[in-house]
Amino acid sequence: MRPFARGALAVFFVTAGAIHFLRPTPYLAIMPRFVPWPAALVAASGAAEIIGGLGVLFPWSRRAAGFGLIALLVAVFPANIQAIASGMNIGGWRVPAWLLWLRLPVQGLFVAWVYTTCLRAKASA
Repeated sequence: MRPFARGALAVFFVTAGAIHFLRPTPYLAIMPRFVPWPAALVAASGAAEIIGGLGVLFPWSRRAAGFGLIALLVAVFPANIQAIASGMNIGGWRVPAWLLWLRLPVQGLFVAWVYTTCLRAKASA
C-alpha cells in the first residue's frame, strides 16, 4: 500500500505544481496582500511542489521531500485564508465559500498524508 500512496502523492504534487505554471491566475488572486513578489512566489511554490512530488519517489530524497512538502503546506496556508476572505475563481467559476472553508482541514489531511508516506518509521523503505 505504501508504494501506491507514494505514487499517488507524487502525481498529486507534480500535477498541482504544474498547474501553478499553466494557470497561475487563481493562485495570484489569493496571495495575501502583504506577500511581496506574488508571481515569483506562485512559481516558486509550483516548482517546490514538483520537486517535492518527485522527491517522494526515491528513498534517498523521500525524507527531505516530506519535510519540504509539509513546510510548503504550512507556508501556503495564509493563501487559503485569503481565498476565504476575497473569494476564488477558477476558469471563470466562482468557488463556493463552503468549499474554500473545507480546504482548511483538507490541508491538514495533506500534511498527514505526507507525514505517513514520507516521515513515519519505515517510510523510507
